[in-house]
Amino acid sequence: MSESKLKRTLTGTVVSDKMDKTVVVLVERKVKHPLLGKIVRVSKKYHAHDEENQCHTGDVVTIEECRPIAKTKSWRVAKAA
Repeated sequence: MSESKLKRTLTGTVVSDKMDKTVVVLVERKVKHPLLGKIVRVSKKYHAHDEENQCHTGDVVTIEECRPIAKTKSWRVAKAA
């Protein structure tokens, strides 16, 4: 009866690992500007939970959505690619 909902995943670059068990991941995506039609790079930062503190600045990681762990942290590091 219980259906497991697919978790959203994003791929980005670690820009900060100074917090304990938390990394900041910068996710960039390309979007077509609605008026000009030019391809524009849009970026957003996510706080992700890193239990073993294994990720460092510059690493490319995949993060997945999870329950809220802290006020700003509701993603977890799925794998350090």
